Amino acid sequence: MIDKISGFSALSALGGSRQTDMASAAAMPNMAAAAGAPSPASFADTMKSLGEGVVTNLKVAESQSFAAIRGEVPTREVVDSIMAAEQSLQTAVAIRDKMVTAYLEIARMQI
Repeated sequence: MIDKISGFSALSALGGSRQTDMASAAAMPNMAAAAGAPSPASFADTMKSLGEGVVTNLKVAESQSFAAIRGEVPTREVVDSIMAAEQSLQTAVAIRDKMVTAYLEIARMQI
């Protein structure tokens, strides 16, 4: 089901494995790796990684749910993956809302 949705997004390129800790559930960039990098990542790269993480978490939760229906995965793993997907989706929606608000504020500025 999620595959059909990801075709509409420019952020649908996927990579990586299942992520369950708090930082990766929200798809936040790895700060330790960024600290050693000579040039900072662009805003577009950060937003792309956020989108990729959200889509990945949603796909993992969906596949875990289907596996649980087949009896292959314990309920605890399904709950963990669904909660991680929900958290990352809420984070993405909050960021989107902040970006829309910022855009509207800029649009209201007098030139």
